[in-house]
Amino acid sequence: MKQQNDSILKKKKTKKTGAAEPEHIQRILDLLDREYGTDYRCFLNYRTPWQLLIAVILSAQCTDARVNIVTEDLFKKYRKLEDFAKADLKELEEDIHSTGFYHNKAKNIIACAQALVEKYGGKVPSDIDELTALPGVGRKTANVIRGNIYNIPSVVVDTHVKRISRKLGLTESDDPVKIEFELMKKLPEDHWILWNIDIITLGRTVCIANHEKCSECFLRSECPSYKG
Repeated sequence: MKQQNDSILKKKKTKKTGAAEPEHIQRILDLLDREYGTDYRCFLNYRTPWQLLIAVILSAQCTDARVNIVTEDLFKKYRKLEDFAKADLKELEEDIHSTGFYHNKAKNIIACAQALVEKYGGKVPSDIDELTALPGVGRKTANVIRGNIYNIPSVVVDTHVKRISRKLGLTESDDPVKIEFELMKKLPEDHWILWNIDIITLGRTVCIANHEKCSECFLRSECPSYKG
């Protein structure tokens, strides 16, 4: 793996400009594919679509590792979507306290569960407008559901995707919605979901916020931010 990446780095040196040309983007995608593969994977644990929806709501301003710890017990206590719809607000706040912002999260989870039960018969919709109309569900959460549950090509813009897409020259925007639509134009559709998966992995292991390991990064020859 390392030899393959080193070979690509030597053969495909690029000029370090901020412009994300199609060839530049394709080289980035080739390197990501070689390093991480092309299998879809989700960092949140779930068994049903509604469990993933609740887990993503909990993941706002919280690590996936912490959410997985919380949901391990949470989904044993609340076994059905109807259990969340009927949950006591204060009790649910205590159950999810360690994920942060628990007042709003608990309120949104109960309201979201009620809407799913009453309007959709307990089924999580796939339509982006229907999803974002649910309490506590923005485009990021909706696109996680669309990509992971329904395999609908979707670009998920979280903090890692926002930060690293900027570093790689694919966007200059700070607005997640603008970044989403820019990436949809620039990335091939078969890599929309993979971009989020791979960039999260990169952001957690190599391109760590405020602690970038640039000299170890397999994308360094394609990164305008690399000063090596």
